[in-house]
Amino acid sequence: MNTQIASKAVRTRGPAEHLVRDQIVEAAHEYFAHYGYAKTTVSDLARAVGFSKAYIYRFFESKQAIGEAIVAECLDEILAKTHEAVGSGRDANDKLRKFAKTVTSATMDVAFNDRKIYEVATHASSENWPPVRAYVERLQDLLQDILKEGRESGQFERKTPIDEAARAIYHALLLFMDPMFLQRTIELLPDAQTEVINLVLRSLAP
Repeated sequence: MNTQIASKAVRTRGPAEHLVRDQIVEAAHEYFAHYGYAKTTVSDLARAVGFSKAYIYRFFESKQAIGEAIVAECLDEILAKTHEAVGSGRDANDKLRKFAKTVTSATMDVAFNDRKIYEVATHASSENWPPVRAYVERLQDLLQDILKEGRESGQFERKTPIDEAARAIYHALLLFMDPMFLQRTIELLPDAQTEVINLVLRSLAP
C-alpha cells in the first residue's frame, strides 16, 4: 500500500518543520476562512505574520503552494478517519460500507464547518492539485486492500483486475466524495449513497 502522505506533495521552500512555515499556513487558513482563497494575496499573508513577501517565498513558491498545504492537512484528516473506520469493519463488505460512509461524512463536515476552506478544496479538486492526486491514489490503494481481503475471504469476485475494480468503485462513489460534486448531490444523501454502495456490493458478489 502506498504510504505517501498527501502533505508531502505540497511544494515548499525551506525546511518544512520551520516555525515560520507553520505561522504562514495558520495565517492563510484564517484569511482563506474569512475572505476566501481568491481574495487573499501573498501580501496579505505577509502582513499577517509580520514578514516580507519575499521571505514567505523562501517557504512557499506561490499562493497555490500555501493552499496546497492547507488542503493536504484537510485531506490527511479525512484519510485518517477513513482508515480508522475501515479498520473497525467486521469483514470486507462492512469495510467497504464504512469506507464510503466515512469519506462522505468527513467531507461534509468540512463543507458545513469551514465553508471557505471547502471552497479551497473545491478549487484544488477542479485544478487537480498535487495533494488531491496523492489523496485519490491513497483512497484507491485502500479500496484495493478491501478488495483483496474480500477476495481472500470469498466475499468478492476475482475475475475483474483489482486495480480496475478499485477505480470503478471510486468513480461510482465520486459524486459523494469529491467536493466539486458533493455540493450538488448533498440533498440526495444518505439514500443515494446507500443505494450506490448496495449496487457495488452486489456487483462484487462471486
